[in-house]
Amino acid sequence: MTTARTPEQLYRELAEVMAKAFPDRDPPASVGPGTLAFADLGLASIELVVLGERLEQFYSQRLPFGPFLAGLRSRGANDLELGELVAFLQAHVSN
Repeated sequence: MTTARTPEQLYRELAEVMAKAFPDRDPPASVGPGTLAFADLGLASIELVVLGERLEQFYSQRLPFGPFLAGLRSRGANDLELGELVAFLQAHVSN
């Protein structure tokens, strides 16, 4: 039996993927559920698409990232909290 990835593990993996995808970015000293992709990390919307592709490569599986981002837009979200992204990964990443 496999266990689900913990949020802590997903934050570490997300940081690893982001460091490789955006090596010119300096992440803030601490990130957590309330860290914002645009305001705090300085990502552009197209970079979220790139991040989605890199996450698929990292986890070697397709993720419903497009519908996830569309859902954010449809509810009027102006930014993406990392906590939302980690919850998405926890729901969709196979172990």
